[in-house]
Amino acid sequence: MRKIHQVYIDGHFVTPHGTEIAPLHNPATEQVVGEVRLADETDARAAVAAAKRSLAGFSRTTKLERIALLKRLSTSFADRLDDLKAAMTEEYGAVRGIIEGLLPLAPKMFDEAAELLESYEFQQTRGTTTVSMEPLGVAVAITPWNLSAVFVAQKVASALAAGCTVVVKPSELSALQTQVMMEAFDAADLPPGVVNVVTGRGASVGDTLTSHPDVAKVDFTGSTGVGQRIMRNAADTFKRLTLELGGKSPTILLDDADIPAAVGAALTSGFLNNGQTCFAGTRILAPQSKLDEVLATIESAMPAFAAGDPTDPATGVGPVVSQAQFDRVQNYIRLGQEEGARLLAGGEGRPEGLGEGWFVQPTVFTGVTNDMRIAREEIFGPVLVVISYQDDDEAVAIANDSPFGLQAHVFSSDPKRARQVAEQLEAGTVLVNRIFGDPGAPFGGTKQSGIGRHHHTYGLESYLEPRAITA
Repeated sequence: MRKIHQVYIDGHFVTPHGTEIAPLHNPATEQVVGEVRLADETDARAAVAAAKRSLAGFSRTTKLERIALLKRLSTSFADRLDDLKAAMTEEYGAVRGIIEGLLPLAPKMFDEAAELLESYEFQQTRGTTTVSMEPLGVAVAITPWNLSAVFVAQKVASALAAGCTVVVKPSELSALQTQVMMEAFDAADLPPGVVNVVTGRGASVGDTLTSHPDVAKVDFTGSTGVGQRIMRNAADTFKRLTLELGGKSPTILLDDADIPAAVGAALTSGFLNNGQTCFAGTRILAPQSKLDEVLATIESAMPAFAAGDPTDPATGVGPVVSQAQFDRVQNYIRLGQEEGARLLAGGEGRPEGLGEGWFVQPTVFTGVTNDMRIAREEIFGPVLVVISYQDDDEAVAIANDSPFGLQAHVFSSDPKRARQVAEQLEAGTVLVNRIFGDPGAPFGGTKQSGIGRHHHTYGLESYLEPRAITA
């Protein structure tokens, strides 16, 4: 059993002041595979102090110095991809497809930030004014347990490229991934205090970091409820915020779409990462004229998304992360039936043949209306709903009738028509005939899916403040 009893502050692995020991479970077996000693408020303040001490020197480094640092981080993370893959599978049941497809983005985040720096101008001229893009200061990056390495790399790369120092607060559920990342940071030969990592509870470490007067920026990925709490904590000191929050993304199948291909893509998006992805397409909008064909195609495609052992390359869907999440998803499956929706696939309980582990039957509801809770609330598990519509206008209206606006998908054989529909959707990202976006494009949400954007110039400038000098 692995014991993770250190955090990373000021360039050193240190024993936390906090004394709480939290168990780490393998969700496929429910067995305890390790433990993590959690940081507390004292550790959070120590991490901020370390970041503040290093800020004066690091914020004055040259582009070339920061490019070299980012490239070292890319190499360091790339060297540990196998260890991160193993941690993801053991820690939250990530299946081979998600690991092979998305985890390599982690080192690429540092490469892309380094490449951007080569051409980015921190001194710009506007008329008689010189605009200097200055680093905000100490930044806090708060990340979820799913795809933790990618989210950490995304935030840290932009912060360091801007000249900010960082305190990372990963989820306590991702301690195995966090240990690998702390070692990767240490191996990259960073100046002490430039990157600090403290694992702890949101109610202690998270609240301390997001309300600390020496923190200038908070970059958070997670639930809408926690995002609201962070906004309240940040309000007194007017911290800059980037919040990537929940989603209930629609996948619109227009009546001229290639139904087999579109349904396959829709299910892949909806069940991505065992249904535990903020941008998953969990609402499938199907034309009434093609509804029978869509439902039949879903039924025939479901065997490819059977739940099972995440270490088996053939497995399409692994377990959910915890007993609490398993119970939450089961409650939603029960609720959907109580609301009058019909089960097209899946249902309550574990899949047949799986007597242990937090496995949920990949579930699809039909007969769903957009006012049902299963159509409006983020479930964060392998549960999808099919909603029918009469014409393109109604499809757009249903898609936009949501408190969320993170991502949307449109499938059609007519590019012009698809574009017309896409341009009416209220979402930070709209994908046409695809389910994965461009890593260089801005990513973030509208409405209750958050504020601000990640990636490329959009991410970099979220860590910069313009200073105008007019002579």
